[in-house]
Amino acid sequence: MTDLDDHERKIVNEFCHLLEKSKHRDLPQYGHKQWQAYFSRTFDIYTKLWKFQQQHRQALDTKYGLKRWQIGEIASKIGQLYYHYYLRTSETNYLNEAFSFYSAIRARAYYSKANKEDSRSDLMVKKLRYYARFIVVCLLLKKMKLVRDLVRELAKQIDDYTATYEPEDQLEWSLVLAEIKAFIEADNKVNIIDNDSTSVILSHRLGPLSSPTMEKTPVMTLTLQEILIVKFSELTLDMFRMLQSLEREPQEDVNQIYDASPAPGRMPFVTLKQENGDRDRPGKRENPHKYLLYKPTFSQLMVFLASGFKELPANGTMLLYISAEGCVSNTKQARDDVVSAAYDLGGVITNTKRESDHPNKRSGHVKDMHCLYPGDLFPFTRKPLFIIIDSDNSHVFQHIPQYFGQALVVLMSAEKIPSIFSDPQRKGSLFTLFLHSPLTALCYVCNIVDIQKALWDKCQAHISRFLSEAARLISRSHLSYLAFCGDDFLRLLILRFAFCHVTLRLHRSFKGRSYYPKSHPPIPEGEMLEHPSLQRTLLELATILDVRNYFPEPSELQIFALVIFSVTMYGVTVLKIYITYFSSYCRISVRLLPTIMIINDNNNNYYRKLIGNRMKLQLNQILKICYNLLRYFPCTKF
Repeated sequence: MTDLDDHERKIVNEFCHLLEKSKHRDLPQYGHKQWQAYFSRTFDIYTKLWKFQQQHRQALDTKYGLKRWQIGEIASKIGQLYYHYYLRTSETNYLNEAFSFYSAIRARAYYSKANKEDSRSDLMVKKLRYYARFIVVCLLLKKMKLVRDLVRELAKQIDDYTATYEPEDQLEWSLVLAEIKAFIEADNKVNIIDNDSTSVILSHRLGPLSSPTMEKTPVMTLTLQEILIVKFSELTLDMFRMLQSLEREPQEDVNQIYDASPAPGRMPFVTLKQENGDRDRPGKRENPHKYLLYKPTFSQLMVFLASGFKELPANGTMLLYISAEGCVSNTKQARDDVVSAAYDLGGVITNTKRESDHPNKRSGHVKDMHCLYPGDLFPFTRKPLFIIIDSDNSHVFQHIPQYFGQALVVLMSAEKIPSIFSDPQRKGSLFTLFLHSPLTALCYVCNIVDIQKALWDKCQAHISRFLSEAARLISRSHLSYLAFCGDDFLRLLILRFAFCHVTLRLHRSFKGRSYYPKSHPPIPEGEMLEHPSLQRTLLELATILDVRNYFPEPSELQIFALVIFSVTMYGVTVLKIYITYFSSYCRISVRLLPTIMIINDNNNNYYRKLIGNRMKLQLNQILKICYNLLRYFPCTKF
C-alpha cells in the first residue's frame, strides 16, 4: 500500500476514533459542578471531530464514504451541546451558538437525503428530532418568522415519514407538532404592530433598563444563585415565560459571525475574564443556575431542591417557582397555627398518579403522598428562599415560618380568576404572565389584541414609572423584601407583583380578595399596594390605552371618612383624616396621605361628634367638612 494509502487509512481511523469517543454518556441530572469536567471533554472531542472532517473532507468522502447526513449529525450534536449548556447555566449567549449550527444544517441541506438513503427510518427520526430542537432554540431566541417556516417544514417531514415507513410512532410525532402549534398560538396574546403593519417580536429578558435602580443598603446583600422552575400541569408555556424572565438579555459576540461555516466557539466553561488572562478570579456569572423540572415526582423534586440548597454560596439565595393544580386537604377543620398549616391545609399536586389501593386513603388523618405541602419546604428556609406559587391553592403557603431567621418571601397567585380568563391550559397562567410581561398582561385583561409599537413604547415608559415608584415605596415593607431587592431579578419580580396586585384590585372583573394575589410576609397595603401614586399611574396608563372603562370612575365610588385623634402634644391634638374608597365593582381601600390638622382640645368632642369615627359620606360632604375645619380652626396642613 502506498504512503498516500497509509495516510488515508490514518485519517479514516482517526475519524472513527473521534466518532466513537464523541458518543454521549449520561450526565448527572443535578449539581452544576459535577458534570462540567465531563462536559469539557465531550465538547473538546466534538470540536476536534468537526475540525477534522473539515480538514480531511475529500479523503473521508472517497475512502470512508462520509454521508452528508453524518456531517449534519455532528453539527446537530454540537448544537445540542450548546443548548444543554445553556439550560444548565442560563448563559443565553450559547443559544446563539446552538442556532448557528442548527441553521447551517438547514442552509446546507445536510439531512435532505435522509429519507431516501438506505430506506432507514432511524435517519428520518434523527431529522425530525433536529427540527424539533431547532424550533425550541428559535422560540427561545424569539425568531418567530423562522419558527413558522420550520413548523411547516416539520409538518411536511412528518407526512413523508408516515407515508414512507408507516411507523408506530407516527401518532407521537403528530402530537409533537400539535403541541408546538398550540404553544405558538398561546404565546401570541398581544400582537405588537410596527408602522408598516408588520408584527414586532420583543424579548422579555432582563435588560439594562428593565429593573429600576435602588439605593443600596446594608441589608441588600443577597444574590440569586439557584433557580428551580417546576411545572406539573400540561402546558409548558409558564415554564417558557419564567425561563426568559430569569435570564439577562444576551450580548452579541462580535467575534462570532454566523456565516455558512460555523465553528465551535470558545469553550462554554471559559469565562471572559479567564480569556483575558485573569485566571486567578473566576468571571462573574451573569445568570443564575437553573433546573427545569416538568412533572417530576415528589422524590425528584426533593433531590433537586437539596442539590440547589447544597450549592448555594454565601449570601446566595434560591428561587423556587411552582405551577400546579391545588391539592385541597381532606381535613375537616384545621387549627389556625403554623404547625397545623404545614400539612392540614393541603398544598399542590406533584403527580397525577394515585395509589388507589392505599389502605387508608379515605382516612382524614392520612395526607396525600402526591402533594407538596408547605411543611415540605420548611427545612430549606435555613438559607434565603424566594418562592413563587402559581396555583388555585397557593394561599396555603402563606404560613411558612422564618424559624431560622433567614430572608423568606412567598409570592402567591390569586385563588380565583374570572371565567373569561380562566383557561390556563390554552393561554398559560395570568399571574405568571404579569411576572413575565406586565404590559402584555394588562392588555390581555383589557381585551387588547393589537397595539401599535409607538403606543407600546409609551406605555412601557409608564410601566417603568410605576416600578420606580414601587421601588421607592418597598422600603416600608418587611426586611426580607429589602434583602432580596439587592438582586436585579428578584427586585423586578417583587415590583411586577405589586403591579399585578394594583391592576387586579382596580379592575372591574376581579371582585373580592380571593381574586387578588397574596404575599408572605404581607406587603403593606396602605403604604404600598394601595398607595395613590401607584393607582394614579395605573389609571393614567389605562387612559392612554383607551381602556379606562375597565376601571371604576370617580362617580362610581362611595367614600368613607375615618377620623383618628392622636395623642395630645403641647396642648394641641393632631387630627388625621383617612379616606377609604369602596366601589360597587371592587374594594379598592385607598388611603390618601394623612391629613394633619392642629385643633384646640376644647373643640375635639364637637368635631368628633360631627364627623363620627366611621361615617358614610358623599364627596361634597367630605369637602364641606374639610372646608369648615380649615375656616374655623388654625391648621398646619391639609
